[in-house]
Amino acid sequence: MDVEARKDAPPPARGNKAMHRFLVALNCGMLALGAIGGPLLSRLYFSKGGHRQWLSAWLETGGWPLLLVPVALSFVARRARDRAAPVLLTPPRILLAAVALGVATGVDDFIYAYGLAYLPVSTSAILISTQLAFTVFFAFLVVRQRLTAASVNAVALLTVGAVVLGLHVSSDRPPGVTRGQYWLGFTLTLGAAALYGLVLPLVELAYKRAAAGGGRAVSYALVVEMQLVMGFFATAFCTVGMIVNKDFQAIPREARQYELGEARYYTVLVWSAVLWQCFFLGAVGVIFCVHTLLAGILIAVFIPVTEVAAVIFLHEKFSSEKGVALVLSLWGLASYSYGEWSQARKAKKKREHAAAVEAQQPAAP
Repeated sequence: MDVEARKDAPPPARGNKAMHRFLVALNCGMLALGAIGGPLLSRLYFSKGGHRQWLSAWLETGGWPLLLVPVALSFVARRARDRAAPVLLTPPRILLAAVALGVATGVDDFIYAYGLAYLPVSTSAILISTQLAFTVFFAFLVVRQRLTAASVNAVALLTVGAVVLGLHVSSDRPPGVTRGQYWLGFTLTLGAAALYGLVLPLVELAYKRAAAGGGRAVSYALVVEMQLVMGFFATAFCTVGMIVNKDFQAIPREARQYELGEARYYTVLVWSAVLWQCFFLGAVGVIFCVHTLLAGILIAVFIPVTEVAAVIFLHEKFSSEKGVALVLSLWGLASYSYGEWSQARKAKKKREHAAAVEAQQPAAP
């Protein structure tokens, strides 16, 4: 769990490079599961008789206890090497930042859940795709993320895909939802996209601050610790809302009245918490392994996949606009991937050339 990543460090050894690729693949996989499955289960909760927005928001980070296992294993491994090893790797000031980010995430969870209560998954996914534009904007301001031609092209393609999908949103109002509720959900979902577009660069900034403290590299174990703290305080924020709204007393009654049955009601809740935890851990993991912009682009790329899944599992309509958006999104991902590969290849050649020039220079007397 203590794999390290330094942007200014020399190329990792072969074993570390393999572990880095494994972590990238693992976090991309978790992000995919959460980005696709989380919204589907949240919408399934509302469409089959669920009505508690605070409960839905709570489920988005309520799976944080799952992270206690890797954090505990990391601590045991550190203590085996050094009996004086600290309980947590995260510096105190970074923990405070994680607390603030956790509360912000809790606010974002509630805004998103409230919006999803009045929108179909297809419309919500379209609006959430705008978080990519917010992520690019805030990443440039907060962490000075450099934009390449390939990343700009990917953003443009994904944005066009979202616009194409947006052409049919006016006819997507769910049964029983008033026009006012629909536009309230529309506005809140846009706000959730903007807030999460700010949270992602702030997470990367916290990593940079952690690395700057003492000049040491940030480990993946520290990333998991930060997500644990963020998840705990986001859940605590939503727990207060549930207590005030008396959601805990309403859960047994809602379960008995759920269209799919009481047992499936609790199954939906449990798996919703697990998949949303995959989303958040995958997102911060991608930021750690690569950078903020890739996390934003991947979230946008999974949106057309969510559209297809909504058609299959929730029986939503699949229009020609959704097909075009799917093609544009896959094209955007291919553009970004090719750009990253080209940049990595150029950087490798530059390092090899510099090493060759240095080897040819005569040694100092």
